[in-house]
Amino acid sequence: MNRREFLASTTIAGLTALLDGSDAFAQSKQDTLLVISEGGPNNLDVQGVGANRPGYEVSWNCYDRLVSYGIKTLADGSRSYDQTTIVPELAERWDADTKGITFHLRKDATFHDGTPVKASDVKWSFDRAVSVGGFPTSQMAAGSLLKPEQFSTLDDYTFRVDFVRPDALTLPDIAVVVPAIYNSALVKKNSTDNDPWGLEFTKTNTAGGGAFKVDKWTPGTEVIYFRNDDWRSGPLPKLKRVIWRNVPSAGNRRALVERGDVDISFDLPAKDYAELKAKGSVAVQATPVSNGMWCIELNVTKPPFDNVRVRQAVAYAVPYQKIMDAVMFGEAKPLFGAPSNTPSDTTWPSPTSYRTDVAKARALLAEAGMADGFETTISLDAGQATLSEPIAVLIQESLAALNIRTTIEKIPGSNWRGEMLKKSMPFMVNFFSGWLDYPEYFFFFTYHGQNAVFNTMGYKNPDLDQLIDTARSLAASGDRPAYEATVKRMVTLGYDQAPRIPLFQPYLSVASQKSVGGYVYWFHRQLDYRSLTKSA
Repeated sequence: MNRREFLASTTIAGLTALLDGSDAFAQSKQDTLLVISEGGPNNLDVQGVGANRPGYEVSWNCYDRLVSYGIKTLADGSRSYDQTTIVPELAERWDADTKGITFHLRKDATFHDGTPVKASDVKWSFDRAVSVGGFPTSQMAAGSLLKPEQFSTLDDYTFRVDFVRPDALTLPDIAVVVPAIYNSALVKKNSTDNDPWGLEFTKTNTAGGGAFKVDKWTPGTEVIYFRNDDWRSGPLPKLKRVIWRNVPSAGNRRALVERGDVDISFDLPAKDYAELKAKGSVAVQATPVSNGMWCIELNVTKPPFDNVRVRQAVAYAVPYQKIMDAVMFGEAKPLFGAPSNTPSDTTWPSPTSYRTDVAKARALLAEAGMADGFETTISLDAGQATLSEPIAVLIQESLAALNIRTTIEKIPGSNWRGEMLKKSMPFMVNFFSGWLDYPEYFFFFTYHGQNAVFNTMGYKNPDLDQLIDTARSLAASGDRPAYEATVKRMVTLGYDQAPRIPLFQPYLSVASQKSVGGYVYWFHRQLDYRSLTKSA
């Protein structure tokens, strides 16, 4: 597709014509699902450098893992993953002892090219995950999966993980997106001395054996999947094809689903969700994003945000309620205005005690020697601009009252993770959601000094690191009172220091035709095509 064709397709008429003209869609509308969202993947491999959240959707559906999570029905009748239940996927069963876990693989699983899945592929895949660096290696470390020496094959269909320390998160971490199982022979064949793990190959090609396989990927425009009819790690999906198109305009995404031109509009803006819910013309549902928050992240390695009083001043200058009303339309959980920065229990995310108080913010700036204000840049992910841009504009207006002069920098979604890794942005509006729904897991990724990816603030505090590490150890030991006390101290210290300023916990909102069923909310906040159905 050339630029002229793409621009034409961003109109409703152009998009409808383009979608109807898709070969895959035209073949059979009943067994083909048509999905639209704001952005798409920048990498087909979750372990690839800078892979974004839409990239997780590709990995989740095109690769298997040893185990997964069960499904539960919530009080409102919607369905969600169940973090308390681990279920088989490539592993039919597993045995745990004090030293590790032994996984027994199913013997009928094959990769997309027909190659049988062996324990040697699992070993190579785990070795890769702990060795490539960046987010994948940090994610494995969250479950104390640290080095290749922990992983071994006992025979062609038996794989073992040895513990380096007791960790309640080890098995749950094996069920997340990162420890996918790769066709090791295929990736090795396409690797080089400079790229021993084949990351360039898997960026644009899938090498798994999951329920779906990518037939075509046009970056920034479309992904087309076909079902893997030889998939054996679960019930064969009802859908034969999925077409996932990127439609940057929120207004166009809403119009397309309301007109019935698409099956699912994924990750709706809060305003559209609230209005579509009231109209009742399409099916809508919203689920609080587990372990997630929109927040401000301040780079503490450079002035002026190396000063805690400046960070706290920003926290008191934020127009929290305006953001809730004008951006979220009340469709989010506030994370501000609590009596104290010390939570009453370990429910997470918990609110801070910060609230809009310009006089207090001004006094803190004066204490910091910054009474005349300063200049800075507010950076945001353009791939999430539907939310991040109006949030940034409201913050910009509020900071202006303190003579803090800001410019807003919109970074393309495909580059966002790469810019985060540089840790050069002074002031970010960002979202983070921890895959394992525990407060110590969130803090490990976003506050711990050893984290190279999501601690975008460059924050290092040995006292906080020790609290995080202690909370993880206590979770494994079962000492609940000590664990709860440690988590409370951990949250209090992180909130008082204010390198990260929580704004709200959002809901993940989805609109679909009433003929679409089987939607499940997942921790990775992307679609699982395997459970989705479509009636006539």
